[in-house]
Amino acid sequence: TFGARVRVADEDTDEETDYTIVGPYEADINAGLISTRSPIAKALIGKRVGDSVEVATPRGAKSLEILSIEIA
Repeated sequence: TFGARVRVADEDTDEETDYTIVGPYEADINAGLISTRSPIAKALIGKRVGDSVEVATPRGAKSLEILSIEIA
């Protein structure tokens, strides 16, 4: 949901990343703040810990596993 902090792991590389879902004007990918309109946020919204999501990126599809969700 909006304001949630989500930790995901890339299923190919096991690299972990934290994202916070924010409004479009607050988004800053370098700070881990992603817009509710971004492909990553759209894939994550409504999912639960343990779910895997497929995200289309400029470098191709990426599979992410949701490791944790913190609601603000």
